[in-house]
Amino acid sequence: MTTFMKRKRLKVFNFIILLLCLIIFSFSLPSAEQVKGKLLSIPPDLDKYIFRVMKTFEVPGLAVAIIKDGQVLLAKGYGVRRLGENTPVDSRTLFGIASNSKFFTATALAMLVEEGKVSWDSPVINYLPSFQLWDPYVTREITVRALVCHRSGLGLGAGDLLWWPPSDYNRKEIIRRMRYIKPASSFRSTYAYNNLMFLVAGEVIEVASGLSWEDFIQQRILGPLGMKNTSPRISDLPKKENVAATHAEVEGEIRFVKPFLVDTINPAGGIISCAEDMARWVLCQLNEGRIDGDKRLFSERTARELGTMLISRPISPAPPELPPLKVNFLGYGYGLSLRDYRGWKIMGHTGGLPGYVSQVTMVPDLELGIVVLTNQESTEAFNSITYFIIDYYLKAPTFDWVTGFQKLRERRLKEIQEIEKKAEAARDAASKPSLPLEKYAGLYTDDWYGDIEITWTGEKLRLRFTRTPLLIGDMIHWQYNTFMVRWDDRELRADAYITFNLNHEGLIEEAKMRPVSPATDFSFDFQDLLLRPKKTAAKKN
Repeated sequence: MTTFMKRKRLKVFNFIILLLCLIIFSFSLPSAEQVKGKLLSIPPDLDKYIFRVMKTFEVPGLAVAIIKDGQVLLAKGYGVRRLGENTPVDSRTLFGIASNSKFFTATALAMLVEEGKVSWDSPVINYLPSFQLWDPYVTREITVRALVCHRSGLGLGAGDLLWWPPSDYNRKEIIRRMRYIKPASSFRSTYAYNNLMFLVAGEVIEVASGLSWEDFIQQRILGPLGMKNTSPRISDLPKKENVAATHAEVEGEIRFVKPFLVDTINPAGGIISCAEDMARWVLCQLNEGRIDGDKRLFSERTARELGTMLISRPISPAPPELPPLKVNFLGYGYGLSLRDYRGWKIMGHTGGLPGYVSQVTMVPDLELGIVVLTNQESTEAFNSITYFIIDYYLKAPTFDWVTGFQKLRERRLKEIQEIEKKAEAARDAASKPSLPLEKYAGLYTDDWYGDIEITWTGEKLRLRFTRTPLLIGDMIHWQYNTFMVRWDDRELRADAYITFNLNHEGLIEEAKMRPVSPATDFSFDFQDLLLRPKKTAAKKN
């Protein structure tokens, strides 16, 4: 045998040995699924699934983050920033996270509690002596803890018209006007989602820390966590380059809508962030406040407190289209919703602003966190993605979330259309107003909102909220003394009825409003207004 052939046989032999070693080694290494009995991979068909979600629910772009077992497994963008353009969404594309900001506010308070600068059980008036609610008893008794868990007694979205659509009221004036909002229930007895209490929480943070809410969030949370692209100011959106545009369905068409850019509501919904940064935030929460090594944002004790349910919420049956969503407990804690899913405790929140909806979900016992940020107002999209990912890590039975949420949406749209058709059918279109149209014109006032003006142009009535530039529209006679206000800005999607009540002299005594459609966002709390002619109001005062 020649030397060449011997060398060739040796190389082949060595290659076979190496191959056998690699095979043996690969069998001896635990797979991702075997490491500590935990899944460290992402769903293998996730991209394909997400594109199906985006197509089904007409979402131009979104970003997703997955955090598992102390690692960020995914921070990725999908689709485009703006409909009709090709610039892609990436892991650093900014979205408004809206009410997901509330957990930042609650965490900021918790950090001040650790430092002894705030007490959860101290009355709010200890920090804000001028703070006042409609009921003097509630004013005295409401604590800092009650600010962040929606149990103040105020109704759903009460007072939101003070800031939404954008008004010229500043944060302190909005809080001052809260004293005129009547409660919808007794104090601490009922859950009712409310944004204004988080504005009050922001003021407590400012008084206790010496920093504005925005500066506290920036210096004490975003900076230490390395959330370099995130801003606590919604007004910073136009200043950034990598930003997702805002889209929504308006009169049957998905299109660009104007973003909300006013800083008034920042403590309740003003943070802008991206998948990469939100993954850092969720990782810190799942790690019970740990950042790196021995560094901490807050203690384990605080982490346990932040995961506590403070008020229970009524449980409804799961929609027939989505049977896995059956829950056994449901409640709200410190800026977070809490419930169960397939036997596991789920913590998280959703957020919604014009053109943006998002969802942050944590399954603490699974060390799992999921963030979905979107640039179109489709809650079906973020829910479909979130539950698909959770099911993968739970090894749960396969369920078609896209089809389920699609069917649920179709049913709800049908129900809304039927309600609107019934209202149209019940309308007495032949009826006439009690007064000549010009007699309805004048200045009206509501105790907590302020002035609303109705003018007669010679041809039609126009209604205008004096502190809210976008709330202006035509008054179209509906029936009797009820008119429908059709806002000039169709992006609002919030037309309203206004009904006038006359006294025994045939003069207008008061007027009340309510949304036309049940699909109207709850922040258009028209139903809470009690409008009186300004002269009458002045006489009574």
